[in-house]
Amino acid sequence: MTVDSSEAGRAFVLGIDGVPWTLLSDWAAAGTLPNFERLIEEGVAAPLESTTPPTTPTAWPSIATGVWPDKHGIYGFQRVESDYTPEMNTSTSLERPALWDLLSPATVGNVPMSYPASEIDGTMVSGMIAPSMNERFTHPPELVDEIEAEIPSYQIGLNWYDYADAEERFTADLGSLLAARRALMDRLMEIDDWRLFFFVYTAPDRLQHLIWEEDVVLEHYLQLDDILEDVLDYVDAHDATLYVVSDHGFGPISQFVHLNTVLSEAGYLEQKSQNATRNSLSQLGVTKSNLLNAVKRVGIDEKRVVKTLPKRLVDGIAEQVPGEHALYDVDFSETVAFAHGPGYVYVNDTERFDRGTVAPEDVQSVKRELQTLFEDLTDPETGEPALSVSDGDEVFSTDDDSPDLVVVGRDGYEHKTKIAAQVFTPAGTKAASHRSEGVFFAYGPGIEATGPVDGLEVVDVAPTLLHSVGESIPDHVDGTVRTDLFSTARDPTVEDVDVATSEGTETADDDFGDVEDRLRGLGYMD
Repeated sequence: MTVDSSEAGRAFVLGIDGVPWTLLSDWAAAGTLPNFERLIEEGVAAPLESTTPPTTPTAWPSIATGVWPDKHGIYGFQRVESDYTPEMNTSTSLERPALWDLLSPATVGNVPMSYPASEIDGTMVSGMIAPSMNERFTHPPELVDEIEAEIPSYQIGLNWYDYADAEERFTADLGSLLAARRALMDRLMEIDDWRLFFFVYTAPDRLQHLIWEEDVVLEHYLQLDDILEDVLDYVDAHDATLYVVSDHGFGPISQFVHLNTVLSEAGYLEQKSQNATRNSLSQLGVTKSNLLNAVKRVGIDEKRVVKTLPKRLVDGIAEQVPGEHALYDVDFSETVAFAHGPGYVYVNDTERFDRGTVAPEDVQSVKRELQTLFEDLTDPETGEPALSVSDGDEVFSTDDDSPDLVVVGRDGYEHKTKIAAQVFTPAGTKAASHRSEGVFFAYGPGIEATGPVDGLEVVDVAPTLLHSVGESIPDHVDGTVRTDLFSTARDPTVEDVDVATSEGTETADDDFGDVEDRLRGLGYMD
């Protein structure tokens, strides 16, 4: 039921992808970022613990729903099917209602994993994973035409892989991307009738992956601070509570650690044998990566190739052309375990996978072996442990089909899943990657911490926000209402809420055409 937003509490979420707590809080405390400093002085500021692993496609849905991935159902950009094929996750994969399903009318912009746009009571512009600015990019559908007309430079995102060794061009293009994103936010701010305004900037994540230099990063954060000034004026004028949150933090890396190479060397993963076709192609130097490099050199867009070619042909290329892919280049009939996605390791269970080799009763013992294998892995140069390992049953306790292990790189290391020639390789042009500790700020009516704010997690954002605008908390929520953020203590109310999400399009397959899946099969993505 729609509530008159002028008579009910309002909340504005300013999402900033990939902001590290220590970096931002130090700059704000020093007065370098005056508007973030204002949040610290007049509101509440604290580090925000991300999901395990700390990654965009898991954390933003957790922020929006108040539940961990085992309940909202999105473990990564892709999910692995029983036949080992990767399938894209989209907004239709979300299994719990998001804030924009619970507070209406809502204005939502550029939130990752929100494509296709849901038919909410309000306005939505999709964010990361949208394949194009098509009719399902926005709700209402005609809004996309208005955006293209009013903000012709608007883009969904930049691929930072295209900017290796081109720092000046990259920062210039990123600045243009940020300006267009801000123009969209300004456009959406013209809407006055809302109870929830949820807008995300993803540019910091893109920048920091490629450039981890203090002066460059600070220059970008100064632009974000300027954006924050506009947001503060806006929430003050609308008597709204402001939440500034990041999905995860960031830090420098120097080495990649290839999980499937670890499994292969230890005898748990078997690569496909060189049949006549694969052997001949390999001898001729025809590999997935070489094919893509050749396509790039002649100026052809890989996505256009994959969209144009028949699906059966592209799948055949992915299967037959040799390479290092975590799924297409593995002989699963001889494999005990494999890694895929953001640090997930799966035991090749006979009940779970079509060519499984491990009986269900043996899964736990195999997991223990694998956990020891990864925990004992050390950097040959420093002797330091490189990986952090978690049991999937403990991290994702409510989902029997969750990944078996979560294996992520410790500080300075990033986990990768391609089958490389060596376990450890230099990170190359990738300068930094995700960390668990992001940022949380709250500001507005009734916000006043009564003491230190500790232990904030991404799942706490949604229930705390709902409580701040006078709404009940769904009984399925994992997060906690952080009453310690408010000047007046008030017990939260909990109610049984239908877990159905807002009505959206039936499927996103027509838009993707399995594009991202097969690009990974061709070696375009790890």
